[in-house]
Amino acid sequence: MGMFSCSKEKDEPVPTGPGTTPPVVNVPDFDIDQLNDTYANIAPYEFRHRWGPYNTHDPSIIKAGEYYYSYSTDVAFGGGVPAGIQVRRSKDLIDWQYVGLAFDGLPQKGREFITQRGGTPFNSLWAPYIMKVGNEYRLYYSLSSPEPTPRLSVIGLATSSSPEGPWVEKDLVVTSLNDNSIQTNAIDPAVVVDKAGDHWFYYGSAWDGIYVLKLDAATGLAATAGDKGRRIAQRGFTGNSINGNIEGPEVIYNPEQDKYFLFISYDWLETKYNVRVGRSDSPEGPFYDFNGNDLNEAEDNLPMILAPYQFMGHSGWQGTSHPAVFRADDGQYYMAHQGRPGENKFFMVLHVRKIHWTEGGWPVVSPERYADVEQTAVAADELAGDWERIVLEYNIVPGYANEQTSPDFQVATSLKLNADGTLNTDPASTWAYQSPWLELKWSSGSTEKVYVERGRDWENKEASTLLFTGLDEQGTAIWGKKR
Repeated sequence: MGMFSCSKEKDEPVPTGPGTTPPVVNVPDFDIDQLNDTYANIAPYEFRHRWGPYNTHDPSIIKAGEYYYSYSTDVAFGGGVPAGIQVRRSKDLIDWQYVGLAFDGLPQKGREFITQRGGTPFNSLWAPYIMKVGNEYRLYYSLSSPEPTPRLSVIGLATSSSPEGPWVEKDLVVTSLNDNSIQTNAIDPAVVVDKAGDHWFYYGSAWDGIYVLKLDAATGLAATAGDKGRRIAQRGFTGNSINGNIEGPEVIYNPEQDKYFLFISYDWLETKYNVRVGRSDSPEGPFYDFNGNDLNEAEDNLPMILAPYQFMGHSGWQGTSHPAVFRADDGQYYMAHQGRPGENKFFMVLHVRKIHWTEGGWPVVSPERYADVEQTAVAADELAGDWERIVLEYNIVPGYANEQTSPDFQVATSLKLNADGTLNTDPASTWAYQSPWLELKWSSGSTEKVYVERGRDWENKEASTLLFTGLDEQGTAIWGKKR
């Protein structure tokens, strides 16, 4: 996986769907140092072939041949994009090319379900999910509607023999009505295939949490027509107010641990958006958190492995959730999601991070985006020096957009690993290293065990530095970056 450093423009065919003649447009040679937090000059739809990772929201990612493909919500900075699900591809998870739209407008069955029940659908498809079954690619989409019918929504299925389409709409998988029934909102699909080959479908939002239902593996539709599934995750309350949104589930099976992992998005997508994790022995749940609590109880859960953060000298990243979790051919797990820069929350950039697994079997993510930095052994004497450390703590702010106006950045503070094995200026706080695990023991009694690797310093555009990520004994995520 190579990275390029020149910045001249070149004429090249732009990837499109099968059977079409690709237009020729000016696309700059890829230069990782030219990837910025904001991109107003190329945000409009007319510049879509120069978007790369920009204007990506709610991604779902699959490997097909030599490419990774990303499918995402129809949205862009400044608006004005057509409906159809945005498709991108990349050979290295860094240099992304815009491919096109999966659909020419809203799929008919989804649109008609909403209009026939008195609603007007958004002109936007949300939060797709992509998978491959045999020789068939299955693309699930979300279509919802605004007030006064905000829970009038559908999740539909389209299929293709190619990751670039053309896509044929099959049917609706699950629907929700804008009535008084106890049911979650039909948005944000995800699927896992269990050890027996059965397919399980997850979806939902704060209306009644995250649901699971069984699919017919042969069709990709509900095994029982009309089945809505049952709830497996919800959130806590402060008084009578829910602590914030819950949505965007992603479920994977980790064969090494023989566990199913449920990743969930908490809070408002423009600001406090963060990722929580639970695990189970079964795709049907129950899923338990770090402290052994059932995610289907009315409380908030740990670990929170990704949240709005701010390293020194940078505006930070907010809206860091709606995860896509996938495994590369070499066994490495990754998490993709959008990030919104602290300087302007309306820009959306695709982030991809490596996932590591703690000795206790919990996923943690890198504090920096993936950049294919060469992984050579890290010696203990390299760790001594000045670091930035972020503790991913959390402040409860019940509500949604109107209440969660602050991203609640988790802000970096200075950390010094002294050559004599002590921390900062406290001789009672110590560190020890047995590659790749660094253990920080604080005089307060807290212990943090973190995974050390090499990675890019995106904030300072430095090609390589040292990073760490892990959890303390309470399940709080700890990040670090060497200066």
